[in-house]
Amino acid sequence: MRSWKVAVVLAVISLLLAFALAAAQEPVRDFTQLNTRLRAGDTVWVTDAQGREVKGRIAAIGADALTLEGGSGRAFGATDVATIRLRETDTLRSGALIGLGVGAASGLALCAAADASGPSDYAWCGAIFGAVGAGIGVGIDALTPGRKIVAYRAPGGAGAPSARLSIAPFVTPHAKGLAVAYSF
Repeated sequence: MRSWKVAVVLAVISLLLAFALAAAQEPVRDFTQLNTRLRAGDTVWVTDAQGREVKGRIAAIGADALTLEGGSGRAFGATDVATIRLRETDTLRSGALIGLGVGAASGLALCAAADASGPSDYAWCGAIFGAVGAGIGVGIDALTPGRKIVAYRAPGGAGAPSARLSIAPFVTPHAKGLAVAYSF
């Protein structure tokens, strides 16, 4: 009886790992391909070969150099760059949908707890709380910056990606199991 539960948990974990790996987009490794990921006007974080990071807006992208805007017009040659990171953009739609779902579910739960008299009461509770939740979700999404993703990584060297899988047993008086952690 317990073995099917373990199989279901392992299947779900495998599925989540597969989705995470599919969603992870590999950075370009050839400087000539930067124009496929970056455009003039994008704000980037450039880490040079010595490990110094410079934030700036792209003025120009060439086959062998990247120039940032500013008084100095700092230019980075292909051999001078270790990584280039870019902030991922996120639409407000995801925040609105998540807020709508959470708000509508909360409203329906409150109506059920208050013994609502009919279907119209449930509809009003779901609609009102859903609208409030959508507004809150949009606000949170607008205030939260996207994560930084690596758009370019120099081939080889210290900036090479790594993946780590950690499995550790745990035993408590009431439970036994495995703790699984995957990072990349």
